[in-house]
Amino acid sequence: MVISVPATSANLGPGFDSLGLALNLRNRVDIRPSRFTSISIKGEGANNPKMKGNNLFIGIFNEHYKALTGRKDHFKFNFYNSVPISRGLGSSSAVIVAAIASAHEAAQVRVKKRRILNHALVYESHPDNITPAVMGGFNVSLVERNKVYSQKKILPNYLEAVVVIPNKPISTATSRTTLPNSYHKDIAIYNLSHSSFMTGLFFSENWEMLRIASKDRFHQKQRMKQMPELFGLQKLALDNGALMSTLSGSGSSFFNLAYKEKAEELFELLKSEYPEYRVKRLALDNDGLRIER
Repeated sequence: MVISVPATSANLGPGFDSLGLALNLRNRVDIRPSRFTSISIKGEGANNPKMKGNNLFIGIFNEHYKALTGRKDHFKFNFYNSVPISRGLGSSSAVIVAAIASAHEAAQVRVKKRRILNHALVYESHPDNITPAVMGGFNVSLVERNKVYSQKKILPNYLEAVVVIPNKPISTATSRTTLPNSYHKDIAIYNLSHSSFMTGLFFSENWEMLRIASKDRFHQKQRMKQMPELFGLQKLALDNGALMSTLSGSGSSFFNLAYKEKAEELFELLKSEYPEYRVKRLALDNDGLRIER
């Protein structure tokens, strides 16, 4: 069997830990019965020995497979990774979701995506990445009593993402330490109103006002200070066709949304201006987790 999970871009500016969408950039894992457990990694992380020696996927897979079957069988795992690691594009969420789904599929236990999502919450306490990874599309989500509640919007194919991936990471754990422990009421209201407005714009497909709705006062500025060049990148994107330009997750990648006819021009411009970074032009993903036999 082959399980695939898309990259995700979370927060989307003001939607801290609650808004996210899926991108057509997928990690795939091919799983086959074997006499002993073996791991092969191609693509992102292939040259990192820690990926084999301390593999998050294998740990979660074995935990769920044993809980479902009472056995610890052996499999050959072939990973084909396209999602950059530690760049704010949901690489860890993709691993978590794929591992849980793979364990259920290997145990021949069929469950709905909502069940997979709630299992994933055990390993990733914030639903903004795991929800679009499972569901695809744009999602607004929250956690209530250890359960994820979410609403999905299917995204139109006339929109594309232009993602800029710097050559160094911004640690999620480290970047959270730069954020205040409490926020003034005015800042909280600012972000609440902007994230609510953004959700309404996505569901009504009113893209022209995303530039306003995507403004944030909770986290972006503090995180972007670790890589000051990101401020110029954001301004350049917004001045050249981006409907919105936001730090992807905790960074360091930057997510830009554009109409398809503008995306190519924006892609070429950002690639020219930031030659040391990777720039990808990506379709938006509405499928989320897929079982590909």
